[in-house]
Amino acid sequence: MKKINKNILWSTIFFEQLAKLGVKHVCISPGSRSTPLTLAAVYNKKLTCLKIIDERSSAFFASGIARTTGKPVVLICTSGTATAEYYPAIIEAYQQRIPLIVCTADRPPELVNKGANQMINQKNLYANHIRFFADAGLPETSRKKLESIKRIAVQSFEISALTNKGPVHINFPFEKPFEPESYTDNIPLNLELKYATREELNGNIKSVSKDSETLIKLIAKAERGLIIVGPDEYNKKFPRLINAVSNKTGFPIFADGASQLRFGTSSKKNVIANYDALLRSEYFLKDFHPDIILHFGRTITSKGLEQFLENNYAPKYLINEFGDWFDPTGSAKNSLAMKPFLFCQKLLEAESLIKLTTEKKRWLKFLTTANSTSEKIKSNIFAASVFPNEPKTINSLLKNLPLKANVMLSNSLPVRDFDFFASNLNKKITVFHNRGASGIDGILSTALGIAYCSKTPTVLLTGDLAFYYDLTSLLTAKQYNIPLIIILVNNNGGGIFQFLPIAKYENVFEQFFTMPHSLSFKNFVKEFGGNYSLIKKQIVFEKQMNKSLSAKNFSVLEIKTDAKTSLQLRKKYWEAVSNFYKNKKAAK
Repeated sequence: MKKINKNILWSTIFFEQLAKLGVKHVCISPGSRSTPLTLAAVYNKKLTCLKIIDERSSAFFASGIARTTGKPVVLICTSGTATAEYYPAIIEAYQQRIPLIVCTADRPPELVNKGANQMINQKNLYANHIRFFADAGLPETSRKKLESIKRIAVQSFEISALTNKGPVHINFPFEKPFEPESYTDNIPLNLELKYATREELNGNIKSVSKDSETLIKLIAKAERGLIIVGPDEYNKKFPRLINAVSNKTGFPIFADGASQLRFGTSSKKNVIANYDALLRSEYFLKDFHPDIILHFGRTITSKGLEQFLENNYAPKYLINEFGDWFDPTGSAKNSLAMKPFLFCQKLLEAESLIKLTTEKKRWLKFLTTANSTSEKIKSNIFAASVFPNEPKTINSLLKNLPLKANVMLSNSLPVRDFDFFASNLNKKITVFHNRGASGIDGILSTALGIAYCSKTPTVLLTGDLAFYYDLTSLLTAKQYNIPLIIILVNNNGGGIFQFLPIAKYENVFEQFFTMPHSLSFKNFVKEFGGNYSLIKKQIVFEKQMNKSLSAKNFSVLEIKTDAKTSLQLRKKYWEAVSNFYKNKKAAK
């Protein structure tokens, strides 16, 4: 017989099974009750363990790793309110189907509601925002029980990574003692367990459904179809296939700024990047009447497109891997649970059904010409504008990115401005975002997670409030020497609220919405060991971007802007596009 600590054995079997399935990263926030989980993960040589003090930051950091690697990342924390700190990132992971395996340590069940220290009711704590929950129960050493913790590990991985992607939660109650040499039990020397492998699990490739065949027939009949591609993590084949679908059907592609389709080496001749400006023109809308809409991926960023969909009667069909209803307007007819690239393949195989008619060619040319016209107007207006301003920052950023880069977009104005103004470009840019719940919490932590495990240069475009909200995560950047480049657009609080009607009510608006903070971020950055530059001229921005690309630690390039001036520049562009179509109508 062999002496063991049952808490350590229990946790060791759990992590060995996850490692066998392909888990690589574990993010650990220190605590006492989680000691067995922490030791089991750290002692497993197949796992990379990262210590992150702040649980909220740790969870967002883990989500950045998960999205970059495509593999589940494990979170470990102690009991009590530490578990609640994970919740914002779990919500985001649930909305975006990011694979996280959340392991919360707990006190024994008999202490629930008894006033025990650092004790809350953790049973199914995240019930509304997880794909699976299991209470591991108190550790036991019988073969039957040891097999059960192994099964929980398998089930957690399979759901999180494959069959219903997203966060899962396992609650681990433990009784003292926790340390390896604090023996609690004896087990046979020859105890062996068989661990499952990744190859034994289902791959979750969605088969082509009958619904897709019905939809393909409708597509074949449509003369003025429209393809919308929202944000998502698409298969590498998808850009080439969706462009082939566009060529075959004559359907133009409205590509969200975070869809990946505006960038890369695939053809962009049918990719419409400036649709938001076009849809703001009542004169353009008089000629824009699609008769069927295919929406791939997640909810789009553009409010202009969302309003158009709300008022348009063309049947809309959603196509995404799990059949999620990304449809805030409530206008969709159906949602197909299919991988988008598989649907494109099936559609392209139906060659005999689809003919590129004269009307389809006219419709496609109408949209591609409109996009080119808007692009010229945008280029002329921004070329004449004085740097720094928020819209021109997008242009400067894209111009100065290397040929291959990651870009993380903060919520609020940065992601919207990127969607408004990012033009089609042949650079291989991978766009990341937290548009699941669209909060500003954890933006910096997510970007750090992406930069940590990616060999590609990573840039975060963020506003001052989102940066302030996640300042503590700069300790992680310092601790692991993460070379993230942060473009900090500082309009002194809440520039996005300038878009809202409440902006007219100046007294309450200035006091409770814009929230000017007048903080100097330079000292924060320096204290955490980062490089800092205040950017006032475009030539300085270009110089500092190039310098930051070779830095060994993180860099902050702060650009101070005036929210009202930037808003006027946006409106100038939108009005110029609208006036073009107004004059075109008048000339007929």
